[in-house]
Amino acid sequence: MSTNQSSVTHFILLGFSLGSNTQLFLFILFLFIYSMTLMSNLLIITLVTSQRSLHKPMYFFIGNFSFLEMWYTTVTVPRMLKDLGTGNKTISSPGCICQFYFLFFLGATQHFLLAIMAYDRFLAISYPLRYTSLMSRSTCGKLAATSWIAGSLSISLPAAMMSRLVFCGPNAIDHFFCDFSPLLQLSCTDTWLNEIIFSAVAWTIILGCMFFTFMSYVSVVTTILRIPSSLGRQKAFSTCASHIAVVGIFFSTVIFMYIRPKAKSSSPIDKVVSVFYSVVVPLLNPMIYSLRNQEIKTALWKALGKLKNST
Repeated sequence: MSTNQSSVTHFILLGFSLGSNTQLFLFILFLFIYSMTLMSNLLIITLVTSQRSLHKPMYFFIGNFSFLEMWYTTVTVPRMLKDLGTGNKTISSPGCICQFYFLFFLGATQHFLLAIMAYDRFLAISYPLRYTSLMSRSTCGKLAATSWIAGSLSISLPAAMMSRLVFCGPNAIDHFFCDFSPLLQLSCTDTWLNEIIFSAVAWTIILGCMFFTFMSYVSVVTTILRIPSSLGRQKAFSTCASHIAVVGIFFSTVIFMYIRPKAKSSSPIDKVVSVFYSVVVPLLNPMIYSLRNQEIKTALWKALGKLKNST
């Protein structure tokens, strides 16, 4: 943001306007959740890379997703902990725009990865004999790289346009991170083009990936129901149940936040929903995968057994 265009050189993240005791409680709670999120996702990454039984396309994408979740929550939570712990809620204008970019870059990548993971389950269930050749190591790497590149490029234009807005004051953002709607409300210039571009990108990514993911799982469920063996159906459902749970939680919160008739509107409940998808969901995802997936639990016990024997 050019300083000669605006008198605002920093913003104030209002965050949670609560008493000191409540803020201390939230600091401890969010610090615990953040620590558990990093450790649980790092555990999944370690298992996927170290255990040969998990060297499969599905777990390759789960490892990518866990790596993404670690960075996604890191974009907002450490800053929020600093605000709660020190009371210093200021953030520079360039820092705010950077946070905005990385938050939505990683969020868009989440959508693409979830769609790819749904496609992977579709191939595994619908074409089991050709699955290994269809989802080779090279193909998995290209699909994962494409999701990261697409996520970074898709938000570049909205972020660049946001950086060119003029902010004349006030500079208080009614949120705990630099979200789109609260930032837009502070601009003293016309923001209609920003709103149109951001809405177009958000609707295309969210609804496009959701439709692709939904159709993939509809095909998966249809194929599973045709399996004559009840044991085969149960095994097939168990490999997809965790994915469907993660997809349901993720899309429901994101749609509430960003698929609206007026993207510029904002309400106090946005903070609660934002805490859920930026703080709680990154912790829930590895728990869902580990609790619902027998192969991950088996690999974990095997790794713990080796560690115990080595000591």
